[in-house]
Amino acid sequence: MPVMLVTPRHSAGRDRVVVVIPAHDEAASVGATIDSALAQTVPPDAIFVVADNCSDDTAAIAVAHGARVLETVGNTDKKAGALNQALEVVLPQLDGDDRVLVIDADSLLAPEWIETALGVMERPGVGAVGGIFYGEGREGLIEQLQRNEYVRYARDVLRRGKGVWVLTGTSTLFRVSVLREIAAARGAVLPGRAGEFYDRRALTEDMEITLACLRLGYRCVSPARCATTTELMPTWRDLWRQRVRWQRGAIDNLRSHGVNRVTLPYLGQQLWAVLGFLVIVGYPLLLGLSLAAGMPLVLHPFWLAVGAVCLVDRVVTVRKAGWRGIVLTLLFLPEMYYDFFRLAVYLAGWRDAVLRRTAGWHHLTAVRG
Repeated sequence: MPVMLVTPRHSAGRDRVVVVIPAHDEAASVGATIDSALAQTVPPDAIFVVADNCSDDTAAIAVAHGARVLETVGNTDKKAGALNQALEVVLPQLDGDDRVLVIDADSLLAPEWIETALGVMERPGVGAVGGIFYGEGREGLIEQLQRNEYVRYARDVLRRGKGVWVLTGTSTLFRVSVLREIAAARGAVLPGRAGEFYDRRALTEDMEITLACLRLGYRCVSPARCATTTELMPTWRDLWRQRVRWQRGAIDNLRSHGVNRVTLPYLGQQLWAVLGFLVIVGYPLLLGLSLAAGMPLVLHPFWLAVGAVCLVDRVVTVRKAGWRGIVLTLLFLPEMYYDFFRLAVYLAGWRDAVLRRTAGWHHLTAVRG
């Protein structure tokens, strides 16, 4: 990988912001991602696209859009390995107070993303700022179901107020000194190989590095104005493979970090998620079984009221998904089936983790409309 020089520090004293975009065969989307970084109200000082084992025109398109290209060498550790190689080149040229913004090559930043994140990072104890991600505008039932899910997740993150569960891989700004501290703690306080920024074994490297930041005592936050638009899975098969990887990766991350004050809430979240899904799908399932068995349907006012409250809540929480998202929620059955699907994902992830099955990595070739 050739050495690429970063722009010298500003005479005005502003800390530098360097964008790093890992990309594997992302010719269809990387140009738009770079353009969204260049269009920031506070533009970055340099943009590096990490071309990882690409067989398409990712590198040429990146150069055409104004980015510098870093080619990985012999990387077999997927995204984490590509980022490690890039950061080994870029970070020695930066000061501890400079920032590194990692963006997926299929994601688009809101214009004020960097400006907002820099302001938030001035708060005491904040070591990293993650984006709030939303689904792209592609039409279709499966896409709208994912879009509704992302809108609800974003709302939960913003209402939580105690920091973010995961520094999303779509877009996260790190303080350079924090990345260096993580690398120094690998192999001792933190899992992974000493000197590496990302744990190369992690299937979900974004969650793993979030746990690393938290265990070192840093706050991780996601402001509303750090909005990011990211790709959606176009088929159920693609979605299944993506989500099982996410779930398996989460379990593996918790196993590697062990039981401690940071991981306990995440373990509780895993249990709570399964219980929540069981409640959501259990009631209509029991109702259907009762009707199939010939039992009379009794519409008790109390349960009708509970159902109405739940429906109103689901409509309110999906407002930002637009009228299509609201209509889909009112239809009820599609989202109920989607909850069944997500429950199956959780169970499959746990099954693979318990049986120690070899975890796979699924890459979707992006298609920008």
